[in-house]
Amino acid sequence: MGWFDVKIISEHFDVPEAKQLDYYERKGGYRSARKAVAMAPEAISAEVVASNLRGRGGAGFPTGMKWSFVPKDADTVYLVVNADESEPGTFKDRHILFWNPHMLIEGMIIASVALKVRNAYIYIRGEMAREYRVLQAAIDQAYAKGYLGERVFGSGASVDITVYRGLGAYICGEETALLSSLEGGRGWPRLKPPFPAVKGLWGKPTIVNNVETIANLPWIVEHGGKAFAELGTGRSGGLRIVSVCGHVKKPGVYELPLTVTGRQLVEDVCGGVPKGRKIKGVIPGGVSMPVLTDAELDVPFEFDALQKDERIREVEVRPGQKFDLGGGRTLRTMAGSGGVVVMDDATDITQAAWRIVHFFAEESCGQCTPCREGTGWLAQVAHRIAFGHGRAGDVDLLASIADGIAGNTICALGDAAAWPTLAFLTKFRDEFEAKVRDAHPVVVAGGHHHAPAHGDGVTGAA
Repeated sequence: MGWFDVKIISEHFDVPEAKQLDYYERKGGYRSARKAVAMAPEAISAEVVASNLRGRGGAGFPTGMKWSFVPKDADTVYLVVNADESEPGTFKDRHILFWNPHMLIEGMIIASVALKVRNAYIYIRGEMAREYRVLQAAIDQAYAKGYLGERVFGSGASVDITVYRGLGAYICGEETALLSSLEGGRGWPRLKPPFPAVKGLWGKPTIVNNVETIANLPWIVEHGGKAFAELGTGRSGGLRIVSVCGHVKKPGVYELPLTVTGRQLVEDVCGGVPKGRKIKGVIPGGVSMPVLTDAELDVPFEFDALQKDERIREVEVRPGQKFDLGGGRTLRTMAGSGGVVVMDDATDITQAAWRIVHFFAEESCGQCTPCREGTGWLAQVAHRIAFGHGRAGDVDLLASIADGIAGNTICALGDAAAWPTLAFLTKFRDEFEAKVRDAHPVVVAGGHHHAPAHGDGVTGAA
């Protein structure tokens, strides 16, 4: 059996009729939800725990464990599906929303029964107008058939789903900022603890799960958590959907076993790098994740392997000084959001690094100083290095700024800018140093020299 023969969520991608409830039901859809409403909530949760399903939004936290944090005596619990996908290079959730909306809805019914949720929400990125229309039409179909609302499938369970369109702020993909936005406030992250599972939407226990995470639930209920776990490896159950972009012959969205290595993904699944060029770097999980070199690709693109496999070099602050992830832990890379970015050997890594930190500087919400000021400085220094105006000491300065941001911000956006910066410096330091060595200071009126701020005279990027 080949890689493409095993599918949980993507089987009917690219089938136009798959968006329709009748088609979905003919293929066995809503069978698991009917089964779930007759099950005890604890029994559903036990299957999710047994499945080893890990969150597919970025953190990879065990879903069953997350659910277990909801207080047993809570009178009101909310479920929120995070569909604010916007990490550069990541576009797999919007594919699920567009091609398989009923599987998400069915998964939400199952999760709502398990968590005793009456009102569930989908927070979708505002720019996803096409996906929103498809999703809302599917929800309307489900209401019309009595699969949502009062007495779902004629049972005692009642579930309402509301779709909320965000306004296009990257920070609103962070779960506490998302909840603030959903409440009608500014999309600012909140300090944790308390975690949303204890105090979330409107102060009530709230589970925030990713689209792909929830879409796996119908399969788990139908086949059992153990069968899902056996599809995966180690502590990670099931399959994984990845989006691949950049320098590959066949970019796209693929659902694959967790045992597939980075090299197999690029060479076998995506057809390799075009024009006979070679791989220079691969970002495995959205641009916030540390980059891998060609020599580090023979590792499964799986949660634990990407964090721990010793074939992947540890990220350093400077040569010989390993970056402390916290508690003495070191950082290699992570599976993140499943957005794979491939760069060939013609890529200017310094410009790629600048483009990434520029994005995070633009998207910082500005609430905390290390992120607001730090990401801006990262972008400034990275820009002058990348575009030939670097100064002596700039490479170490860039590393120092990134190290100062990491772990010192309210939410993970600061880390999202710092980690890839440090990884680029660790693995491609020679390129940064060469750019500084060959730099040309800018002469302005009066004979003074300066390096331009990012954005000055920039007409393109990596």
